[in-house]
Amino acid sequence: MAQPARIPRRERQAPPVDPSAVARAYRLERAKRFAREQRARERNLAHLRFWLVLVLLTSALLLLGFSVWNEVERLFGL
Repeated sequence: MAQPARIPRRERQAPPVDPSAVARAYRLERAKRFAREQRARERNLAHLRFWLVLVLLTSALLLLGFSVWNEVERLFGL
């Protein structure tokens, strides 16, 4: 039976390196890190805004409730 023809092995050569590839990869990683940090800052500010609005609305509700209670006491003499 016939044997398949052997393909001569080529020596592996290092792929050609683009001189600007390292700089582009560095800039890409810096941009990713900046975006990740920016999202974390925005998330922290969103938590702060949520609690601030919650406290303000609760305070306004309490002030309105006390005002209404005071008027009811004044009008009906409770």
